[in-house]
Amino acid sequence: MSTEVVMPQMGESIAEGTITKWLKQVGERVERDEPLFEISTDKVDAEIPSPAAGTLTEIRFKEGDTVEINTTVAVLDGGATAGAAPATASTETAAKEAQPEQKQGEATAAKAQSAETVTPAPQAAPAGKAEAAQPKAEPAPAAADAVAQQKPPAAPRKESSGQAAQPTGNGGGAAATAEELRRTKSSPLVRKIAQEHGVDIAGLEGTGMSGRVTKNDILSFIESGAPAAAPARATQASAAAQAPAAPSLKPAEGDRVEQMTVMRKKIAEHMVVSRRTSAHVTTVYEIDMTRIAKLREQHKDSFAERTGTKLSFMPFIFQAVNNGLRQFPIFNAQVSGDQIIYKRDINLGMAVALDWGLIVPVIKRADDLSISGLARAANDLAERARAKQLKPDEVGGGTFTITNPGVFGGLFGTPIINQPQLAILGVGKIEKRAKVLTTTDGEDYIAIRWMAYFALSFDHRVIDGADAERFLAFVKEQLEAGEFSL
Repeated sequence: MSTEVVMPQMGESIAEGTITKWLKQVGERVERDEPLFEISTDKVDAEIPSPAAGTLTEIRFKEGDTVEINTTVAVLDGGATAGAAPATASTETAAKEAQPEQKQGEATAAKAQSAETVTPAPQAAPAGKAEAAQPKAEPAPAAADAVAQQKPPAAPRKESSGQAAQPTGNGGGAAATAEELRRTKSSPLVRKIAQEHGVDIAGLEGTGMSGRVTKNDILSFIESGAPAAAPARATQASAAAQAPAAPSLKPAEGDRVEQMTVMRKKIAEHMVVSRRTSAHVTTVYEIDMTRIAKLREQHKDSFAERTGTKLSFMPFIFQAVNNGLRQFPIFNAQVSGDQIIYKRDINLGMAVALDWGLIVPVIKRADDLSISGLARAANDLAERARAKQLKPDEVGGGTFTITNPGVFGGLFGTPIINQPQLAILGVGKIEKRAKVLTTTDGEDYIAIRWMAYFALSFDHRVIDGADAERFLAFVKEQLEAGEFSL
């Protein structure tokens, strides 16, 4: 008896996955629920367990191939059950639990600054997928962690005589079918990008599976400077011809060439999309963390004993940011066309560095959590990110992101916003510095204080500089007061 292993659907909006690594080879024995292969989607990387025990007799797709969900990727011989197995019990459970944001289309694991789990890296990783060797694959939609898109997908296009599908030589009916296929099978992220730039997807020539319009297709079209909603293929071809070609470099003798991983491609694409989307501005404040340092030192042992997790600086920063987001809700908002959506929940993304890339797990409803709750959530997410055990909904739906380059010694940086969010906070190294202070009598003196630079990047399309200053000043006030309950 044989068992078919299929590409699982890791969430409602996931239509495909890229096989990044086979953990077993043909001829090897595999036990039920033993990790069989690793996949990367536009939301999360995960290990997929075997649906049954048996010998791996066939691998149908190689590493780097992008495969549609429910497609057989391997066959096991001698499994416990015969016939196709649409998904393992573990995968089914994970997929059900991992219900991603319905409105979504999209760093070494951290050690604290004294034990931080949250580490630098703006956002969750996006990018193109590798070309499949068997079925033709398309570049993957951005994730978001890397990152996560919460805006609704583009509304279905209304047909009009001026926007009818162009004939392809197979007749009007075939052209209409191809048009519908391109529109309905494009990813939520592609539809979102098209909506923001006024592009009619149905008029584009897709290079993905079944004529699907990929992210590279839509971005290339936009960068070409063609009219926003030009559906005609002649116009597309003309625009594509005008688009500057990417430089092709020839390695010199002795150079080492390494193919980008799926995650690295996603990160690259996500960064470019964000810079293209938001008007980035960064402001930097120096914050005195001395009271937080003393509070942490005083309670860290009892805290670990009571909660079972370590106490770093980050939970205090999380709580100060939560308070700031409630005070200034524009920083917990998103842009949809010409509308601003103020999010009810505060879902904090925390950038985590991995050996193979970056990811941004999300603490959901973070403002409902205490310092101990925030510490548990952050440490748990970081540990499971390193073990590739995150579920899709745990890397989606973020409304504000915090990244911590200070864990590696960086003083400050200018982080890139994690789309579709409007701001991201970078925390620099928390270290002792000599500071000039003033007594109540007006006398100046030099003291050793725990200091750190906080850099806030914000989207100047909808956030004014004055608001950014007020927000960061509020966070500074909260942290320097040090009035936190443990």
